[in-house]
Order: sequence, then C-alpha cells, then structure tokens
Amino acid sequence: MAWRKDARVFAIGDIHGCPQELDSLLRAVDARPDDTVIFVGDYVDRGPSARDVIEILIDYKQRNPATVFLKGNHEDMMLHFLGMPGHYGESFLFNGGFSTMASYDIDEMHLEEAAQLLPAEHLDFLQKLETSYLRPPYLFVHAGVHPLRSLEDQDAEDMLWIRQEFIANPHDLGHTVIFGHTPMRDVMLDLPYKVGLDTGLVYGGKLSCVEFTEARCFQVNRGSRKVSSHRLKSLRH
Repeated sequence: MAWRKDARVFAIGDIHGCPQELDSLLRAVDARPDDTVIFVGDYVDRGPSARDVIEILIDYKQRNPATVFLKGNHEDMMLHFLGMPGHYGESFLFNGGFSTMASYDIDEMHLEEAAQLLPAEHLDFLQKLETSYLRPPYLFVHAGVHPLRSLEDQDAEDMLWIRQEFIANPHDLGHTVIFGHTPMRDVMLDLPYKVGLDTGLVYGGKLSCVEFTEARCFQVNRGSRKVSSHRLKSLRH
C-alpha cells in the first residue's frame, strides 16, 4: 500500500463502551480522509454503551476509509461467546459482557440467541477486526508481542492477551510496538520498544490518541467532552 507523505498516523486506545468520550476525541482529532487512524481494540464491555461505540466506529470508517480496527481481547471473548472463533468466551459475561449485551437490549433470557439478535452490520464489524497492523517503524497490536519471538513467529493469542511479560522486557523486532490492553495512568513511553495507549477510560481515567507525525497526544477524561492536547517530545525523531 502506498501512503501519502503528508498523511498523518493516529492511534487510539481502549474505549470499552464509552461513546461520549470517543465522539469528543474524534471531533477534536479531526483526521482527514487520507490520514490513517488505528484503533487498538477493546471497543466493548464495562462501559455504558458498546452498541453506540460500534455504531460510531462503523460510521467513522465510511468517512475515513484508511481507518484500521484491531481486535482486542474483549472482542475475542465476545466472538467466542457468540459461537465464533476466539478465546475464553465463558469469561465474556463476567468481564463486562453483561453491559455489552444490555446495550443491545439482550437480557439474560435471550443470551443464547445473542448472535442472531445483534445487528448484522455490527457482527460483520467484529468478524473483520485485524490482529495486527504494520506501518514501519511501528507495529500496532492490542496487547503486545512475545519479546523473545520474531515478528513471523508471533502468536495471535499473545497479541491479544499478553501483558507483563511484554511490558517488562525489551524486544528485538525492529519496530516500536503500539498497544493498549493494560491500563496505565498516562501514555507509556518506553522507546524504542513500546508505546502504551490504554489510559483507563472506563475506570475513571481518560481516552488517549497519539498522532505520530507531529508527536501530539490528545486526551479526554471520563465523563468530559473537553479534549486537551500536548506534544510528546521523546516520541519525535
């Protein structure tokens, strides 16, 4: 794929069913149609309306065709719960899935029919999520990578679920890994190895977006519509 030299690259952290903050952030970022916006997964569970989040994202893709949606471990659980390929579907409801089902007006009496009750467009969105996205010098994944394996030998389950083993150790992939999954107080900068974007929105933290061309960070606090931005000096080349 050829990219325009003046096109910008954005990455957005874990959303977890919080549509108000997502909408505010996207308006403030104001990406152009030729910019690439990568979402690192975990759109569903725990927050007030996973359904509204997915609706916003589907609409956003129509206006911004270069958008990339990665799969998070929560989408992985949800898909498995719905009878599709994934992992740990038996844990979905107890990890925020009840909130997701409620946003679709699916009660406990109808959980076994959930796959048939979801809007077809939303189910299609979930099934088409990508596991990783390589845009040198960056590799975008949800959770991270196994630090001792080459890029070709990475396991999809690690990319969705790995945590401390990745965060605590350097790797030798030759790319800076951009990830979410593990909530932190602020954007984690461990260069040249990794940049963490999950800043705990659903736990009362904030939703974060990093723009890599100009090294700018956009953030909105839980329950707010005010978006702040600042430069990330250590990210600039």
